Amino acid sequence: MKQLLLLFLVVSCATPKDYQNFRAAKPRSILILPPMSQSTDVRATYNYLSTVTFPVAEKGFYVFPVALIDQMMKENGMPSANEMHQASVKKLREVINPDAILYLTLEKYGSSYVILDSTTTVTVSGKLISAVTGEVIWEGRGSATDGSSSSGGNSVAGALIGAIVKQAINSTTDRAHEIAPQANYNLFYTEDQGLLNGPYHPQASY
Repeated sequence: MKQLLLLFLVVSCATPKDYQNFRAAKPRSILILPPMSQSTDVRATYNYLSTVTFPVAEKGFYVFPVALIDQMMKENGMPSANEMHQASVKKLREVINPDAILYLTLEKYGSSYVILDSTTTVTVSGKLISAVTGEVIWEGRGSATDGSSSSGGNSVAGALIGAIVKQAINSTTDRAHEIAPQANYNLFYTEDQGLLNGPYHPQASY
C-alpha cells in the first residue's frame, strides 16, 4: 500500500518550475514561430498555429500576428517551420524586436486507429527564449487526448462499420484542431508549470 501511494505521489506531483530567469527577463512581447511538427499530418503546423495566439495573449503578453510573421519569414527565404527555427535570435531581435521568442514542437497531432478504436492526440512542447540574452526562460509540455470507441452495439460488424465511418470523418475534418486548445491549456496554464502572467494581465506576476 505504501509503495502504491509513493508511486502515485511521484507520478502526480511535478516539481514546480524555477521562474527566476523568467522574472528577470520580464517579457512583454512574444514572437511565436510556426511549430515544427513530428506528425505525419500535413495540416498539423498551421492548423495548430491558429490555436496558440489566444492563450498566450490571454496570459498577458503582446503576441505578434502569427500570419504576418509567417509570411514575412517565407518572403525572406525561410519557407518551412524548420528553417524559421534556425533563424538567429539576434537577427529576429533586430528585425522584429520581440522580448521573447516561443519555439514550439508538435510531438503528436492527429488520430490513430487500432482495430475498432480511434484516438486523437495533441502533444506540444514549448521553449521560450529571451530575445535579449538568448537564454531559455521557460519550457513546458502539454497534451490532450480524445479517445472514442465505435461499439456499434454488440455486433462486431457494426463496430467495424462504425470505426470505418469515424475514420472517414476524421480524414476529412481535423479532430486534433478541436482538442488543441486543451493541450494549450495544459501547456500554458498548469499551476507551477505554465507561463507566468504577463504585464497586461489583471494579475500580473511582475
